[in-house]
Amino acid sequence: MLCVAMPKGRLFRPAAELFAALGCRSVQALAEGRRLIHEEPEAGFRFVLVKPIDVPTYVEYGAADLGIVGQDVLREFERDLYEPLRLGFGGCRLVVAGPPALRATDWARRPILRVASKYPRLARQYFLDRGLSIEIVTLAGSVELAPQAGLADLIVDVVDSGRTLAANGLVEIETILLSQACLVVNRASHKLHLARINAMIEQMRKA
Repeated sequence: MLCVAMPKGRLFRPAAELFAALGCRSVQALAEGRRLIHEEPEAGFRFVLVKPIDVPTYVEYGAADLGIVGQDVLREFERDLYEPLRLGFGGCRLVVAGPPALRATDWARRPILRVASKYPRLARQYFLDRGLSIEIVTLAGSVELAPQAGLADLIVDVVDSGRTLAANGLVEIETILLSQACLVVNRASHKLHLARINAMIEQMRKA
C-alpha cells in the first residue's frame, strides 16, 4: 500500500474527495473521530492525518510515500521532495499586511521594522530582497493580532478572502506568492513505485 500524509484543516476535505475519486470510499472517516491512521486495502492506500506543516517532513523522511500540502508550506521549509502535480484547490496568497498608515510609509526610514509571521524564512527573504533589515517575530497563530498588540509593525501571513485582516484593522500591502495545494512524493518511493504513482497522477489529473 502507498502511505499518504493527509493535512488536517481546510485542505482535508478536498484532498479526501480527490482520493474518493480514486476509489477510497471511506477516507472521510479520518475527520470524524480521533483515529489518525486509516487504511483502504482494496484501493491500495494507507492514510495518516497530520498537521499541514508536518506533511513535507513525513514525506521527505519516508514515513509517507506521498502527501497533500500547500505551496506556502513547501516554499517555507524547502524539503527535498518530488512535486509532480498542482491540485487546483486550497488557493490562497502569502501577503505583507499592516495598518493602513504603513501602506505608504518608506520602510527604510524606520529604525527598526518588526514583522510577525508563521513564515519567517519567506518573510525575511522578501525584505532582504528589498534591501531592508528586519526583526522577525515568529508566531504559531493569531498573527493578525501582532500590530494591534504592539508586537510588530507588519505581518506576513496567508490570506484567502481577506476578511480576517479587515476585521483586525489591517490591509494587504503586497503579495509575496500565490499558493494552492499540490501533491508531493518521496523521491525514493517515486523510483520504487514508479508505474503505480505515475498512474495515480494521471488519475488525479482527470479527477
